[in-house]
Formats: sequence, structure tokens, C-alpha cells
Amino acid sequence: MNNSKKYINYIKKRKKEKLIVLFIQISIIMLLLLIWQLLNNYDIINSFLTSSPKEVLKTIISLSKEKILLKHVNITLYEILVSFFLTSIISFVISVIMYSSKFFSKIIDPYLTIINALPKVALGPLIIIWMGASRKSIIFMAILISVFTTIINMYNCFNTTNKNYITLLKSMNASKKDIMLKVVIPSNKENIISTLKINIGLTLIGIIMGELLVSKEGLGYLIMYGSQIFNINLVITSVFILGFIAFIMYYIVTKIENKTKNQ
Repeated sequence: MNNSKKYINYIKKRKKEKLIVLFIQISIIMLLLLIWQLLNNYDIINSFLTSSPKEVLKTIISLSKEKILLKHVNITLYEILVSFFLTSIISFVISVIMYSSKFFSKIIDPYLTIINALPKVALGPLIIIWMGASRKSIIFMAILISVFTTIINMYNCFNTTNKNYITLLKSMNASKKDIMLKVVIPSNKENIISTLKINIGLTLIGIIMGELLVSKEGLGYLIMYGSQIFNINLVITSVFILGFIAFIMYYIVTKIENKTKNQ
């Protein structure tokens, strides 16, 4: 009975802590927006160059009335999700192969490091020539920017697996497949999910860079178009929406992470 009360108190404490953290996070955002708006209201900063929360809201309403906001958001969101899932799958598969085969790992490891260090954005013109000015080239750009970092992180996570568990399974004549499925992957679930969090940011960077280069649709296009006509409100609004998309994806991945912790 006493243990039951302790558990209930622990759950209440955790929920209270989560609410406090959420309240502080929202308060920080609201405070920053308020300061930004006040600085504009009192002409401390130039609203023509920095926009303001009020102008961002007006721009969102204006784009919604023109029925173009949802179109651009959907295009970018589709490209982000496709790139994110493809990168995650490719990275996971290659990381598993690298861990399973030390020979393959030794061959590919220096290439991963070198390619990861290259400025992929500089390859943009080549990607356009190879794949055309299309959605494929945007997704390919995003994958190119994020996949190598994700592979390296996942592979390093696998290498941190407790060697004692692996030795135990090997003493029982377990196959590489059994070791991978029963020890390596289960013990690195949280690390894999943490790597996916990094992948979110890299994917967004890749998509926007791709859209800046070739797209006539999407939030990247709105940013480019807004900068060309010096419409800072449009640029800042597009960035805000991208930030919101990143937050939603981060929130979903965090929920999955919390579930794996409780298992």
C-alpha cells in the first residue's frame, strides 16, 4: 500500500514537472514575441527590416485569404516528410550493415567522413543538371545533406552497445542477426531516436536549400521571392512556419522517445 502511494506521488510529481516545463517554455516564447513587438512599437528597431509578430500574423491571414498559404506549406511538408523517412531508413540500413561487417565499415568509414565534410550546397547546380529542376532534386538535396551525419551518429551509437551482453550471446552461439535484433537495436532505441531529432533539422535545411535553388512553390520559394521583392514580412512568416513544422516533428519524435523509455 505504501509503495502504491509512493508511485502515485511520483506520477503526480512527474506531471507537475512537465506542466511547469511547458509553462516556462511557452512563457519564454511569449516574452520574446512581446519584446520584439514592443521594440517595433517604440521604433527601437526598424520594423521594415525586422518585421514584427503583428505583421507576421497579418501576413499569415493575408496568405490564407488568397488561398496560397496551405498550398506552399503542404508542398514543403511533403518534401520534408519524404526526405526525413528516406534518410532515416537509408541511414539505419547502412549503419546496421556497417556494424555487422567490420570489413565493410573500415572501407566506407573514411568516405563517410570526407563526404560529410563537403559543402553539399555547392553541388546544387550539379544536382539540377543530373535530376532536373524538379521536386526530385529538392528531396535528393535534403537526403544528401542529412544522410551522412545520420549514418555516422547511428553507427557510433551501435558501437556503444554493452560488450558484455554481446559476449554472452556469442558464448551461446548466437548469430549476428540475433545479436543485432536482441541486443544492439533494443539497447540503442533512445540513441536512434535522438539521432532522428538531429535529422529533423538537417532535413529542413536541405529542403529549404533545394527550394531556394529550383522551386517555384513551397516555403523556400516564398523566402526567396520575399527577399527578391524586399518583403521582409513574407520572409519572416515563412521562417516562423518552418519553425512550427520543426516543433511538431520534434514533439512527435519526443513522444516516441518517451514511450520507448517507459517500455
